[in-house]
Amino acid sequence: MSLDLLVKNATLASGEIGVDIAVSSGRITAIERGITQEAGTVIDAGGYLVCPPFVDVHFHMDATLSLGLPRLNRSGTLLEGIQLWGELKPLLTVEAVVERALRYCDLAVSQGLLAIRTHVDVCHDSLIGVEALLEVKKKVAPYIDLQLVAFPQDGYYRYPTAQKNLERALDMGVDVVGGIPHFERTMADGARSMKDLCEIAADRGLLVDIHCDETDDPMSRHIEALIYETQRLGLQGRVNGSHLTSMHSMDNYYVSKLLPLMAEAEVSATANPLINIVIQGRHDTYPKRRGQTRVPEMRGYGINVAYGHDCVMDPWYSLGNADMLEVASMGLHVSQMTSRDDMRYAFDAITHNPAKIMHLDGYGVEVGCNADFVLLQAKDPIEAIRLKPNRLAVVRKGRVIARSEPRLSTLALDGRPQTVNAADYHPVSAE
Repeated sequence: MSLDLLVKNATLASGEIGVDIAVSSGRITAIERGITQEAGTVIDAGGYLVCPPFVDVHFHMDATLSLGLPRLNRSGTLLEGIQLWGELKPLLTVEAVVERALRYCDLAVSQGLLAIRTHVDVCHDSLIGVEALLEVKKKVAPYIDLQLVAFPQDGYYRYPTAQKNLERALDMGVDVVGGIPHFERTMADGARSMKDLCEIAADRGLLVDIHCDETDDPMSRHIEALIYETQRLGLQGRVNGSHLTSMHSMDNYYVSKLLPLMAEAEVSATANPLINIVIQGRHDTYPKRRGQTRVPEMRGYGINVAYGHDCVMDPWYSLGNADMLEVASMGLHVSQMTSRDDMRYAFDAITHNPAKIMHLDGYGVEVGCNADFVLLQAKDPIEAIRLKPNRLAVVRKGRVIARSEPRLSTLALDGRPQTVNAADYHPVSAE
């Protein structure tokens, strides 16, 4: 029987080299050397890395590509970004949000980013963002796993109709319960919102993803309330704390108590390196805090940590291009995780770790998994982070949905090579 797709001479993230990957009916049916079956499509990987698709478990697609509308964020602060977003919300239309989101999804596919969890603001009674992104979710379903979080951007209690709107959004088909406790009027309201939001998720059988303690204030400790509610309601493995930047400023004694509790409750964490280091520390002179949460320490406790992109060209961040390898690179730099093992973990933080947070089925480059993978112009995960290479092929359910040419430079130097392929430049021994 003929295969739908056969990838020859691939390298896997595990270090296996020279393997072939066979695909039939949208699934990986074999990974071994020397597969000789005929196939409708054959790709010669040329010894390059085949990895699972990239996963962004923290994004804001309702705001993406809106940079400059209605004006630019001059201070660069989180609060001005929120203010700007508040000015833009009354001007939004479903059509405009859909158009920008679809354009971003095109970019994501070209980068091998095939799973995204996006927060969608419910603090506007029209729920335009919810309506728009539910439409986008249907449109991109053949090529992107899109998960929506009902996010009360202006506070679950602070915004007058947020409680009602969040329930409405969930009734419309939004997947995940969100929150922002540090933006409530009081610490008590923040803790109370954790109780109510987790109870909603428990009653509806949904996942939870909270913008938690995205501040430099070391006394912002809503993560402990989130951990408590997770344990109380039996939500272990279903709850994620995003940002957690206050932990960067907390005293070590308190963190030594907090992290074991977080591990016990199986609460995962998402750091957003590009945004955290730009937004946090804005009130500092010198030294300036980096703001990223304690990724190495969390890893040491066995807490599942992912990296998210968070924003691309919107009121909070004027850069970005859907490249999760850029996110991983910034994450390992900021966390000073530069051992070989640490850098491989950074690759996991944009692939397997967020896939686990999203509860993605059939994820991975293994027999029986969905035939979703990316061919990178690199030989291993560390080299991929270093080079941020071209995505030579992006495959979804066994179909090639994006291609790019290898990145090569031509030299005009006497006595030197005519072409340079950055993937060929590495130490004699990297181990």
